[in-house]
Amino acid sequence: MKYTRAYKSFVNSQYLYEGVKVATGILIPALLMSYFGMISSGILISLGAMCVSITDSPGPILHRRNGMIACIISIFIVSMATGVSVGFPVLLGLVIFICCFLFSMLSVYGARAGALGIASLLIMVLDIDQRQYGWQVIIHALFIASGGLWYLCYSSLLYNFRPYKLAQQALGENIESIAEYLRLRANFYKRDIIYETNYRALLQQQAMVQEKQTMLSELLFKTRQIVQSTTTTGRILVMIYMDIADMFERIMTSYQYYETLHTYFDETGILDEYQKLARMLADEIEEIGIAVKSASPSLISDSIPEKIKETSERLDSLRSTFMKPENIDGFLNLRRILENVQDIYARVKTLHLYTTYDRSLTKKQLSDVDFERYISHQEITPQMLIDNLSLRSDTFRHSLRVSIAVIIGYIGSLFFPLGHSYWILLTIVVILKPAYSLSKSRNIDRLMGTILGIIIGIPLIYFIENKTVLLLVMIVLMMGTYVFIRKHYFISVLFMTPYIIIFFHLLNPATFKAVLMDRIIDTAIGSVIAFGASMFLFPAWEREKIRPVLITMLTGAVNYLHSLTSFFDGLPAVEQHKQKVARKDALVAMANLSDAFNRMVSEPKRMQHSIEEIHHFVVLCHMLMSHIATLSQFIQRKDHTELTAEFLLLINYLVGYLKNAKAKLEETRLTDDVKQIKEALRRVNEHANAILQQRQVELSQGLTDTETRKQLVRVKSIVDQFNFIFNVTCDLNKTAEQIAAASL
Repeated sequence: MKYTRAYKSFVNSQYLYEGVKVATGILIPALLMSYFGMISSGILISLGAMCVSITDSPGPILHRRNGMIACIISIFIVSMATGVSVGFPVLLGLVIFICCFLFSMLSVYGARAGALGIASLLIMVLDIDQRQYGWQVIIHALFIASGGLWYLCYSSLLYNFRPYKLAQQALGENIESIAEYLRLRANFYKRDIIYETNYRALLQQQAMVQEKQTMLSELLFKTRQIVQSTTTTGRILVMIYMDIADMFERIMTSYQYYETLHTYFDETGILDEYQKLARMLADEIEEIGIAVKSASPSLISDSIPEKIKETSERLDSLRSTFMKPENIDGFLNLRRILENVQDIYARVKTLHLYTTYDRSLTKKQLSDVDFERYISHQEITPQMLIDNLSLRSDTFRHSLRVSIAVIIGYIGSLFFPLGHSYWILLTIVVILKPAYSLSKSRNIDRLMGTILGIIIGIPLIYFIENKTVLLLVMIVLMMGTYVFIRKHYFISVLFMTPYIIIFFHLLNPATFKAVLMDRIIDTAIGSVIAFGASMFLFPAWEREKIRPVLITMLTGAVNYLHSLTSFFDGLPAVEQHKQKVARKDALVAMANLSDAFNRMVSEPKRMQHSIEEIHHFVVLCHMLMSHIATLSQFIQRKDHTELTAEFLLLINYLVGYLKNAKAKLEETRLTDDVKQIKEALRRVNEHANAILQQRQVELSQGLTDTETRKQLVRVKSIVDQFNFIFNVTCDLNKTAEQIAAASL
């Protein structure tokens, strides 16, 4: 069953769809022109299509079209400039340096602009070995630009044919990533779980969920056809997005420290049942994700309600035989977890219904939702570029790093000419990334992928003599390259190397051995230069920029916690909707913090200053987000009527204490008094403990289902979350002070 789901997920994934689309868009011109005996022109057109496809990454259709149009203009100009300069080594070196710097600086305007820069640099590098004269330079550039224009028309035609396909695939991928997050959560119910390892995996997965959710919100809410859609499909997609975001908050909820649950219940085996139940829910959510991607209805499983009923009955049985006054809080949390599971399953059933795209489901009002709050806007102004012309800017340092590294590679290729020396420059351009950790992983993936790809490619050429079959194999390898290029770079290079070998073999069978040697040598040289540049040329270490990320995380947590007051104040739904925006912003900050920490771990040990404190800070922030999410769910249920004023006061006090931790990182001073928080907590704890003692007396008298029990569940669950948030906030203040003292 697991392999069947994996197969369905892959077949309907955006990676396969985009990979096949790109490969087909690149191949068609070459195959068509070769039919008319113009293979050289066909290759140039395909080269232009390949470069423009880099900017055709998932996103709003208007942004994609604008990016592709800008790329067509850019590659035409770059091809012209390179063609004119090829015969003059000094002039060509100057063009290379200027292009590398300017096009690397484009990343200040976002990922799509950065992709445009990469595409332009690829054209520059690949044209270095193309010597043209006079009008040939213009004709050569026009062929490349025509390839870009072809791909623009081709991509736009496919979009118009299936306008909702990209949104469905992105939404399905997001749902599947949430399913994996729930599986990692389920691991906490396992005996002998290594908490640190699972927390790290959980943080990485949460960052992945948020990355997909951010991309999805941009795709949905910046696409006018979807946001303003009166069609069933468009409205259903938005409704799924809103509901899945709420469900993710439910999954994030944390009712108890897992160590305590294991201490109470390991010997009973009840936690194993909870783990199975969570995994079953994860499988169900994954099925919904696959159904959304494939635009087909999903079926509701009958096994989960039965499992929930079975687990509930077992919990009731355990309460009658195992519950004692000292573990009553553990049973309280088990009951809350089960209620949470039931709530998630109710949401899962709704999501299953959405996959049918039934018109009657679109009656839900979305007009009062401010979609603008879910998206970010990137300004494109010359001033942004000017402001980044400083060594304080990571983009500026990266641009200098790329320019110098490529020039070193270019000079080396002049003194040690090889058959395909432009591969040195190509390797440097592709491998070098702004962060050391990304360059390091790309370096390893490219070297290993090239070596293993050659090992695969040689037998293919040796054993397959039929050129038609060899061409079909090359097409399959090419598609594999573009299917995995955005997700698994190593696998992409593994496919890319044999396809390039076969391509050169089909063009000129006598030279493919030289191509093999050039590929290995040039890749190795380029990798060494790229590695040296990332280490020694204006390196950008995470320790130098981690503090603003920590501050942003605390700002997001402050706003998220403070947004809960809207549920106390009885504000209308349109105002309470701001809480969802605050939650989104906090989760984005959490994802950015997790990414920054993961990059820091990949850097040299000597650069990992205060790594233990930062890791502790990241884990604490994750716990804080979980407890705030849990508190949010309780408050929305209106379980707080008898202590509303006290809870509202506590939130404001805790917000102030979180601001105090932020102030320590900013090296400013706040005067929040912890005593007032402790006093407020003391009052609500006394109230909750009085109910608990009354309940303990009832249990000793054999009374099970009483009004006190309901009151205890209602009050103590909220009070516990306030206690957890306070404890985590105390630890955050201490850790922030340690990080500030280390002068990070």
